[in-house]
Parts: sequence; C-alpha cells; structure tokens
Amino acid sequence: MKEFFVSRIHSFGHAFHGWGYVLRTQRNAWIHSVIATAVFIVGLWIGLSPHDWAVIILTAAFVFSAEFINTAIEAVVDLATVEHHPLAKIGKDVGAAAVLVAALAAVLVGLLILGPPLWLKLGSIFGF
Repeated sequence: MKEFFVSRIHSFGHAFHGWGYVLRTQRNAWIHSVIATAVFIVGLWIGLSPHDWAVIILTAAFVFSAEFINTAIEAVVDLATVEHHPLAKIGKDVGAAAVLVAALAAVLVGLLILGPPLWLKLGSIFGF
C-alpha cells in the first residue's frame, strides 16, 4: 500500500514538472494564464453563481489541457524527426488548432457568462 502512495506522489511530481515546463517555455500559456486570472477576478467582482463558476473553471481547464497536449505533441514530433516532414507539420498544426478551438470557445463562454452581469455592474457605476 505504501508503494502505491509513493508512486502517486511521484506521478503528481511529474505532472507539476510538466505544468512548470509549459509555463516556462510556451508564451501562449502565459497569455492563457493572464486572461484566466482576469476572468477569475471579474467573476469574483460580479459575484458569479456556483454553476457559472463551474462552467468558467471547466472552460479554463479545457484551454490549459489543450495547450499542454499541444506542447506534448510538439515535443514528441521534434524528438521523432529533425527534418521537416509534411506529417510532422500536420501533427503540430492540428495540435495548435485544438488550442485555438478551445480558446475561441472560452471567449464565447466568457462573453455569455460574464457579459450580462458585467454590463449591468459597469452600467450602475457609469450610469449607462
């Protein structure tokens, strides 16, 4: 049983190492982080419901997961070949497209969830 828990701790360590690698090496991960932080701050300010928080958190996790998987694809493709190969390009382009789809979906979810209450809050402050 002890071996099971020790191996789980090591697994978490590997996962956090991967997370750190993405944040250190991928500029888009920093952009996602800044935007997610801004969304969370706005969500706190406008007082999102638990349901809305669940959707926002899942959406942010979706974007970060896509970025992590894309980074893994790029690393494996780079390991497999140093020459430019059409299939390597397709693999990298499709991975990037997955991140784009996730990010665009996140923008729409953010507008749908944050937009109306943010508009009301700003309207009450600025009188429009």
